[in-house]
Amino acid sequence: MYHALQEFKMQNRILRRSQVEAQIGLSRSSIYQMMSEGEFPLPIKLGKRAVGWSEVEINDWLASRQRIEQKLGGQ
Repeated sequence: MYHALQEFKMQNRILRRSQVEAQIGLSRSSIYQMMSEGEFPLPIKLGKRAVGWSEVEINDWLASRQRIEQKLGGQ
């Protein structure tokens, strides 16, 4: 069990905003706009002025966007 937890922690890194922007190809303002509309994962507060996002949640969000795009493209 410890090994599984340790493996999950290694796979679930915390991404900073610049890393998220680079991974998804959207600007800071687009990310925050989508968050306010409930269309993007909320960040994790890391400190007084620092936030990050779960890499797993970002990857899940990207996968869901790809599924939507595939459905729309198939119509």
